[in-house]
Order: sequence, then structure tokens, then C-alpha cells
Amino acid sequence: MSNVVESLEAVAKVRVLKAPAVRRAELIDCAQRLFLTRGYERTTINDVIAAAGLSKGAFYHHFRSKEDMLEAIAERFARESAGFAGNLRADPTLNALRRLNLLLSLGRDWKREQMAQLRAMFTTLLYPQNAVLYHRIVDAVNAVLAPVLAEIIAQGAAEGVFDAGEPRLAAEILLGLGNGRRALVIAALEAAETDVDAGLTMIVARVRAEEAAVNRLIGLEPGGVDLMGPESALRAMLVEWKQAGRG
Repeated sequence: MSNVVESLEAVAKVRVLKAPAVRRAELIDCAQRLFLTRGYERTTINDVIAAAGLSKGAFYHHFRSKEDMLEAIAERFARESAGFAGNLRADPTLNALRRLNLLLSLGRDWKREQMAQLRAMFTTLLYPQNAVLYHRIVDAVNAVLAPVLAEIIAQGAAEGVFDAGEPRLAAEILLGLGNGRRALVIAALEAAETDVDAGLTMIVARVRAEEAAVNRLIGLEPGGVDLMGPESALRAMLVEWKQAGRG
């Protein structure tokens, strides 16, 4: 009898039951790590199952395919982006320009807080083999941010401050400018590895040009939209990026 009890206790120790939401989150973490290190196309469902230490049945209880996991990762990033915008939408005291610039600054603050993790992720996310994952994340985040930006632009038009025509189109153009700087950011980050100020100069020149374009797009005088924030803060971010690489 004692042997039976001991056997049951041993099984109980090995088999750890977790809530479905916890298990699903662990699978997403595992898939994201493998997608970033191996590339989305080179990672199989069996790779994820093996890394997670689960059976196929347990995996398929949460996901139907690798595409489902990709969607889940993208949705996670989108939820984080939605969190940035939630407080701005809830504050009725903000005018449109203040709301827009706060939305942009929230993103900058989050990047600084998460620099070590961002470096580990984006140094691989920007590789060509991860293009599928990168674009899926960008599309998911933009799907969240586009209506928020359109709402802000519409508010600015109602206040008589913005003159942007169709708010949703203006929002999509604004997001497209940010996505279009990907190649330059990669080059600037590479330059910053040896010369922070060289990387800073590259980003400043590009973003200042974007600011001018956005101000014209939504009908503001120069200096209205602040895409970059203080140059000193951007420089500090590049220094932290460089230090994260050394760590």
C-alpha cells in the first residue's frame, strides 16, 4: 500500500496542472522565443511542443496551427499598444494636440523602460528571416493605433486646430511614416554600436523631416507635432541600447 501511495505522490509531483490561460501564455512565450531565435519559417509546431515539454494534445487544445501562435503574439503586442492609448481616451481634459503628443511620448517612455528586452527582441526581429513575424506585429499594432489616431485627428479638426481632411487616412499615413523608417533605424542602431552620436544624427535628421511632413499633413505650424522628444532623451536611449548589447 505504501508503494502505491509513493507512486501516486511521484506522479503528482511530475504532472503539474496549470490554468488554461497560464499554459497558453507559456506556449506563446515559448513560440515567440523560438520564432525570434530561429525565424518563423524555420520553426515547426513540433519545435514548440518539445521546447514547452507538452504533448501534441495539450498543444492543440490551445492552438490549431503555427499561424494561430503568430496571431497570438501579434495580439499581445497590440494589447500593449492599446494600453498606451487607454488613459488618453479616458481623460476628457486633454486637447487634441496634447493627446497626440502624449500618445507618442508614452511609446518612447515604454521603450526606455524595456530597453534590455527590446534589444534582445529587435536585434533578431529585424532580421530578414523574421519578416513575417515583424510585419504581423506591425499590422496588429497599427490596427489598434489607427482608430485612436483618427479619433485624435478628428478631435483636432473639431477644435479648429487640425486640418487633415479624412482622419482615418491621415492616421494611416502617420503610421506609415513610422514604419517606413525601419531601414534607417537599423542602420542608425548599427552605427550607434561604435558611435552613439553618429546614430543619433541619422535618426534626428529623419524624424525632424517626418515631423515637418506630419505638421503639413494635419495643418499645424512647425513645432506642433513632437515625434521624437528631446534629443538628449533619444541619445540616452541609444546609449542604453549600446549598453544592453554589452550586457
